[in-house]
Amino acid sequence: MSTHHNSAVDSAPRDGHEHGHHHGDLDWEAMAAHLENSGELQLPVLRQTAARLGELLDPGHEVRRVLDIGSGPGVMTCVLAEAFAGAEVVAVDGAPALLDHTLARAEGLGLGARVSARHAELPGALEGDGAGEGGVGRADLVWSSKAVHHLGDQQGALDALAGVLNPGGLLAVAEGGLPVRCLPRDIGLGRPGFQARLDAVQEHWFEIMRTELPGSASVVEDWPAMLSRAGLVRTGSFTLLLDLPAPLGEQGRQFLHDQLTRLREKMSESLDADRKTLDVLLDSESPEGILHRPDAFLLSATTVHTGVRPA
Repeated sequence: MSTHHNSAVDSAPRDGHEHGHHHGDLDWEAMAAHLENSGELQLPVLRQTAARLGELLDPGHEVRRVLDIGSGPGVMTCVLAEAFAGAEVVAVDGAPALLDHTLARAEGLGLGARVSARHAELPGALEGDGAGEGGVGRADLVWSSKAVHHLGDQQGALDALAGVLNPGGLLAVAEGGLPVRCLPRDIGLGRPGFQARLDAVQEHWFEIMRTELPGSASVVEDWPAMLSRAGLVRTGSFTLLLDLPAPLGEQGRQFLHDQLTRLREKMSESLDADRKTLDVLLDSESPEGILHRPDAFLLSATTVHTGVRPA
């Protein structure tokens, strides 16, 4: 499971938010570099997020075990291991190639002793074993970024995630936020408003993706209310901003080029006249391409919804 629909084909910068997904046609090994680049761009936001999660726990609540559900290449997994220095952190994902990257990253950062990987698909990973334990075991903190929306029954997924929390534990899900912005309204190519039209195409794609999921159920996506229905208290949300202004650095430009490439591949038939604009933006030799133009920037908002299991 895993990048949300807040970006080109469901993947704005975050931990590399496209992991844990059930997209059987994706080559996760090929995606790993893109996802890791995405996560590293988002590191300041991820570190702020981890610190905020620590503040939302009761002062006396010791975090001994953390689950990163839909962990991707493990950027956030390692941030959580750094933030909660006494905890075992378990990366859970359905893509073995990405779990390999997680373990390699943890070793490289000196976190290998406390970071482990569990290959499992959701929601099966959370099913009980008959003794009241979830398939991934109990945890004091459960983090899941852009993964729940890839499950047909989102409320059921939150119920299951809440069910593996220890009393006093915290569930945090990153869902929603705002679409990535990377270009001005008028870019001198095609008709102004290019990015807004891309948003519409992606929203349509996301709607189709949701309806085609097994067990798809419509729900008002009021995430704090959904967390309350899952039995959690002190529910709420916070949003953090990634703001990389123009002129954008090479790493950010490569991320955007990868994102737009994937959009071109997946949604070409829906782009109409904007396809030519997109082709110019993807031309690595063109001064008007995303790799070279001076007006490219990266602005994204990540929203995290949280709730605590009653002690």
